[in-house]
Amino acid sequence: MTRYYDLILGLIPLALIGITGALSIVGYTLTVAVSLGAVVSVLLIGHALFVNGPVTDTPSAASTPTSSPPINTTD
Repeated sequence: MTRYYDLILGLIPLALIGITGALSIVGYTLTVAVSLGAVVSVLLIGHALFVNGPVTDTPSAASTPTSSPPINTTD
């Protein structure tokens, strides 16, 4: 089963090579074509890291219940 990160890993080189090739065929210089392809690849990486970032299933310290301090009983 293909997951989100598998798709991103496939789209990164596809975007870089595909956009570079398409723009160079259309008539852009190679420098501009590679730059625009790289920008799209970086946007894909940024989306995978920051917008839809990987999460762990372990509870964080903020979500774990804290124990109450010991009660001092003096008789």
